[in-house]
Amino acid sequence: MNPKVRVRFAPSPTGPLHIGGVRTALYNYLYAKQYGGDFILRIEDTDSQRFVAGAENYIQETFDWLGLPFDESPKKGGIHAPYRQSERKEIYKKYVQQLLDDGKAYIAFDTPEELTEKREEIANFQYDASTRLQMHNSLTMFAEEVETLKANGAQYVVRIKIEPDIDITVNDLIRGEVIINSSVLDDKVLYKSADELPTYHLANVVDDHLMEISHVIRGEEWLPSAPLHVWLYKSFGWEETMPKFAHLPLLLKPEGNGKLSKRDGDRLGFPVFPLLWKDPKTDETSSGYRESGYLAPAVINFLAFLGWNPGTEQEIFSLDELVHAFSFERCSKSGAKFDFEKAKWYNHFYIGNTPNEELAQMFAPVLAEHGVNASPEFTAKVIGLVKERVSFVQELWNQASFFFVAPTIYDEKALKKRWKENTPTEMSELAEVLLGIDNFSSENQEVIVKKWIEEKGYHLGNIMNTFRLAIVGEGKGPHMFDITALIGKEETIKRINVLINNVPMASTMSIN
Repeated sequence: MNPKVRVRFAPSPTGPLHIGGVRTALYNYLYAKQYGGDFILRIEDTDSQRFVAGAENYIQETFDWLGLPFDESPKKGGIHAPYRQSERKEIYKKYVQQLLDDGKAYIAFDTPEELTEKREEIANFQYDASTRLQMHNSLTMFAEEVETLKANGAQYVVRIKIEPDIDITVNDLIRGEVIINSSVLDDKVLYKSADELPTYHLANVVDDHLMEISHVIRGEEWLPSAPLHVWLYKSFGWEETMPKFAHLPLLLKPEGNGKLSKRDGDRLGFPVFPLLWKDPKTDETSSGYRESGYLAPAVINFLAFLGWNPGTEQEIFSLDELVHAFSFERCSKSGAKFDFEKAKWYNHFYIGNTPNEELAQMFAPVLAEHGVNASPEFTAKVIGLVKERVSFVQELWNQASFFFVAPTIYDEKALKKRWKENTPTEMSELAEVLLGIDNFSSENQEVIVKKWIEEKGYHLGNIMNTFRLAIVGEGKGPHMFDITALIGKEETIKRINVLINNVPMASTMSIN
């Protein structure tokens, strides 16, 4: 076994990357970095019929955003390049021939029609030791006939030859020892002459061996293929370099009944892809975590807990802390329910702990959409007052719009409750008090205004709530004097006068 930990994330570029694939990649990264190992991206694009343009770039962009860099990849290169399987055709041919020469595989010429006919003839048909001698392959044909067909361009596949009734042991780091009898396996196709490309099974094993992969960490859905891969390793005589396996628990629907799918996200209103995806064939657009306002550290923290726990009460981990804490011993064998509300909780935490200046940059496009041109410095100060109230950057507008744009509509119920016959006089007096304040800091305003209210014998609640209506338009927002200190004396007094001049008009009428 190669002493250095080397893991690979090996997606197929057949569309957007599912969030479950991101979780798998994250666990690969955490394990590799814990042991000072390598994290490799390999693109498994041998299925030419399902290839989707743009999918590989989407994969790379996802991990750039998450801050999970690859040590070797198609983009970065590396000692085992190329890292796209479609560029490794000649490498695979050598190993296909080795299996044929050693009698570990055979050539099959069965047409789709012949296979369909056999499936109709035999219930639960499987191409294996019990049926292969009834089929059109090199085991039932003379060698000269096989070579003639190949020379004439007949299409064929190469199938692995699985001997029956042999126990195959898969030692899994999460599930322990898994034993499968070879009789349940069929003679999988390893290579297709039509496109001169191997199937997933052969390419996967050959590349893992040549790239010196020490651990194969992948989703539970790949567990059924593990016995075949063990068989292939032994067929090549590579038992000593066989990687250790770890099959991760499935991501389940929020209700727990079945595998998480895009339909679940559409149904319940959450993304199942890391980034926004536009299908190049249908132009259908699917939301992504990044575009929905999730921060990368929140997504990483959330995904880490889907199938693993640290064994403590700690829920917030930096990436470095996750690297040190991760272990297969604390990975679940059963599926993990996808709790999208917990994802929001994590995002709320990280929004609250992100520097205001960074959030201001992220909020700038939202301001632009509303025609607001505010300085980054002012925006950062606003965000500092309201960010604890939001879970997403987009929500900042609902919590902070009044900092940038004066209210044009007032809350009708609040006006009916607070607006009395003497309210215009009180508000005019308040404007005069504020006008006379030289130091317009929040603390100084509060002392002077509350002293005035006390001296005049006014009702504190009525004054302050009407004051908030003038400035905000409704009964929400941070500390009142923090707001006025930030928007300034001139704007504060202007808004009070606008309220006085427009009430008692219809309270929900827009102000000119």
